[in-house]
Amino acid sequence: MGPEQLADLVDRYAAALVLYARQWCACPEDVVQTAFLKLVSVRTPPDNLLPWLYRVVRNGAIDASRAARRRHRYEAAAADNAPKWFAPSYDPTGLDGQAAAAALAALPAETREIMVAHLWGGLTFEQIAEAVGSSAATCYRRYAAGLDTLRQKLGAERPAQTK
Repeated sequence: MGPEQLADLVDRYAAALVLYARQWCACPEDVVQTAFLKLVSVRTPPDNLLPWLYRVVRNGAIDASRAARRRHRYEAAAADNAPKWFAPSYDPTGLDGQAAAAALAALPAETREIMVAHLWGGLTFEQIAEAVGSSAATCYRRYAAGLDTLRQKLGAERPAQTK
């Protein structure tokens, strides 16, 4: 099969195949791409090309869905066994670790990433800026805003400013 033939098949059938695969899995574009790669790799093209493509897409989508479910179960079990962000403490301030973890998880991903990198990773704002492709000032502002949000959600008071 030549590149022109493959391009023509992709143009004609890929959109319908993606829609077909979407009913089984969350990555239909990947499944359709894999089906076309399988088509290119077969020595002799199938006699009934369109039903063959649909069967390969269906089987691939079902396999992808099963793999995603297995991965989700494995990741959930690993997350349950992973050390928590906040260790239980007997701090007289009464900070609830679960509430703090939930409040942190509710922050926007960019803010949470900066806070975790700074607080638990020990990175400076300059190092974080380099890692996330931003400026140190922006990273600091997001960090400060995240702290304010966490304080508000957890009912903690802002520490007194020193001159």
